[in-house]
Amino acid sequence: MSGGTAHLLTALFVAAAMGYQSRRSATDLDATPRTTVTFDELLGIRRFSAHTLNYSTLLLEEDRGILYVGARGAIFALNSSDVADGSHRTIHWEASPEKQMDCLQKGKNNKTECFNHVRFLQRLNSTHLYACGTYAFHPLCASIDANRFTLPSHFEEGKEKCPYDPARGYTGLIVDGGLYTATRYEFRSLPDIRRNLHQRPLKTEESPLHWLNDAEFVASVLVQESKDSPVGDDDKIYYFFMERAGEETTSFFDKNQVARVARVARVCKSDVGGKKILQRKWTSFMKARLVCYIPYYEVLRSICSLDGGGWASTVFYAAFTLSAQWTMEASAVCRYSISSVQHAFEGPYMEYQDSARKWSRYDGAVPEPRPGSCITDHSRRKGYNSSQDLPNSVLDFIKLHPLMFEEVKPASEEPLLVKKSVVYSQLAVDRVRALDGHSYDVLFMGTGDGWIHKAVVVGSGIHIVEEVQVFGDQQPVESLVISHTQRSLYVGAASGILQVPLASCARYASCYDCILARDPYCAWDGRACRAIATADSTGLVQDIQSGNEGCRSSSGRGSLPWKNRTVLQGDDVLLPCDQHSNLARAIWLLNGSEAQGQDRLRVGVDGLLVTDTLPQHSGEYRCYGEERGLRTLLAAYSLTVLPELPRGPTAASRPHAASQAAGDMKVAYVSAIVALVVLCAVLSTVLLYVSCLEKRKGKYVLGEPRPASVELQTVSANCLRKGRREEEEEEEELTYPDGCLRIIPGEAPTAATSPVKELPAAVPPLPPPPPLPAELTNGVGALPNVLRKMNGNSYMLLQQQEEPLASPLYSASFTEELSKILEKRKHTQLVEKLDESSV
Repeated sequence: MSGGTAHLLTALFVAAAMGYQSRRSATDLDATPRTTVTFDELLGIRRFSAHTLNYSTLLLEEDRGILYVGARGAIFALNSSDVADGSHRTIHWEASPEKQMDCLQKGKNNKTECFNHVRFLQRLNSTHLYACGTYAFHPLCASIDANRFTLPSHFEEGKEKCPYDPARGYTGLIVDGGLYTATRYEFRSLPDIRRNLHQRPLKTEESPLHWLNDAEFVASVLVQESKDSPVGDDDKIYYFFMERAGEETTSFFDKNQVARVARVARVCKSDVGGKKILQRKWTSFMKARLVCYIPYYEVLRSICSLDGGGWASTVFYAAFTLSAQWTMEASAVCRYSISSVQHAFEGPYMEYQDSARKWSRYDGAVPEPRPGSCITDHSRRKGYNSSQDLPNSVLDFIKLHPLMFEEVKPASEEPLLVKKSVVYSQLAVDRVRALDGHSYDVLFMGTGDGWIHKAVVVGSGIHIVEEVQVFGDQQPVESLVISHTQRSLYVGAASGILQVPLASCARYASCYDCILARDPYCAWDGRACRAIATADSTGLVQDIQSGNEGCRSSSGRGSLPWKNRTVLQGDDVLLPCDQHSNLARAIWLLNGSEAQGQDRLRVGVDGLLVTDTLPQHSGEYRCYGEERGLRTLLAAYSLTVLPELPRGPTAASRPHAASQAAGDMKVAYVSAIVALVVLCAVLSTVLLYVSCLEKRKGKYVLGEPRPASVELQTVSANCLRKGRREEEEEEEELTYPDGCLRIIPGEAPTAATSPVKELPAAVPPLPPPPPLPAELTNGVGALPNVLRKMNGNSYMLLQQQEEPLASPLYSASFTEELSKILEKRKHTQLVEKLDESSV
């Protein structure tokens, strides 16, 4: 079990001990993306960037076909159908040199902070946009004519509308002309939820209790609860943020450390504040804790919402990450219904105990009408037509009881997903109606290192269809927006804007690929996988629920071309098999029987490795990918293992011929030994004679200098056995690969330069063996020159060649012996540790 999974299991165990029950283990929650698409494999991506940074504020107007982008010192209007077509318009909105100098004098960073970061960009009315920027720590706002797309001559003060710090958490909405924002606005101010551009500006209370405790805001969502409301309710704005916890928490870390928890708060759109108490303050502010049911997955990173045509079906998706106490990276995704949020706000309140300095449940009397609720038909019948009509008892209660006792719990009371080694920074959600008549939520989850995970919510779990690397350089995904008209996902990051197709159905080459993907955007039409939005649904096949039904073929793919492999006995051979799906399991069949577990056969992520081959390893090998009960044929090989090559052409002769050849060999060896003895005697005599001459006449030179009798050059050990004879040459001529170990006989002294008389010719060398088959490969050369893992072990391939090498001659017994030694050393044991190579 990996360390990350062990940590997650520990967290789930602690959660269970504290009453957080989960029906699934950490390994079930940790979904694996089915396919991986790297940056080099991207298709249909469009990119936009200019001479600036931080393209993080996006506003999509589908009906106008425009994507507005707020960046550092600029606002862009892009063509939403193609952001890279060059037709964009630009507003340059840089901070003035005076403000930049003032920012520097305050000790701020002149490379990141002392610029105008556009943090807010929304439609104000039918003719104008409204934008706010940090403007080098002096926030400004501006109304922009959308048609002319130019800055106005007059700017508005932004200190109560936009944060001064570009890194500060911030969220904002324009609702019916009112600007609803939440952040820490000024340098030393407290965090606040405010309403501006309205006849009655409002803010949160600070005395005697701070309604917000060092809050860091993440998102805000308008829920139009007034539509078709049976009780005449009001629209509400929900805020999601992190803050210090005043109540007791379920922390199992340091008890002395102040915990930070996720919250959801709400205010009513028609709130106008109190008449005497809570003047210019919210009378409808309430907040509750947001839990994801795994302890300390409490760093809220992103929120997205979706309604199915009515506010009552609204769901919120939230991404959490681990707090700083953990030493690993992980993310959790939870889903919340609007009814679970309402349930918390309709429950008991909490009250701050001065003596204990903490919040605890309030069990006293609650005044009427219910504190924190919006004005409804029931309130109006009692004479309360606005918040200024509320009695003082209600307003006093609101001031002291902003926190609710009940927690907002996720659907099924457990996360949809817990993903280790990933930090989800942004979420976007789409609802797709599939061919089975059901609607499925599709999540796009941006990571902190530039990837997008596309997932479909099936029941109480998540199936990750694919992970796509959208940025070559690691950078966080800062914003995500979905366009149904363009069927695109817009991605904002530090370096630019990307337009990514919602689906790339053409990637699925077969029916099984298309069905197993379980992508709600795609279906199989009998010939290809295509987008259901662009095709007639007649004859289309799709299976989101189980992902294994609809294909007629039982083998996934038709017949594949056979690949032949021929090797010598004792060699290693690798039969590659590329598994396109990360969820598939490799199944190898040898002559129809499963190859797993057989001697000398090892299944790895790259294929099947057969070590130290024997003749019985010859046969037909088929590789299948098994996924969700289906088997897809991926590769087929015919392997032939040749026995050890004979040393002469008489190996296939009759037995008595072989015996005669053996006798001849003995005679040849005896003759060679006798010749060597005679040669040694002659050489000894010559050396003695030379020594005597040197004593008498000085040095005696025996001809010109000659090279050494044996020259060694380095190459691969296999060069002594594997190669190819050039059959068309008149003389026998062998080609050697670069770096082969060759034993080259030196030149013997000739009669013209040596006083030694010519010796009789030795026994003629043995004839060479027959040439090896033309197709002699072990499959390793076909793989790239990178480290390849095989079931936890590795091969390091160093400049492998695909062409068969030439076969050298076995011309001397010394050569044969050296060949045997090198062959024995070639078969080394694979290491047992991960990610290490055996060379």
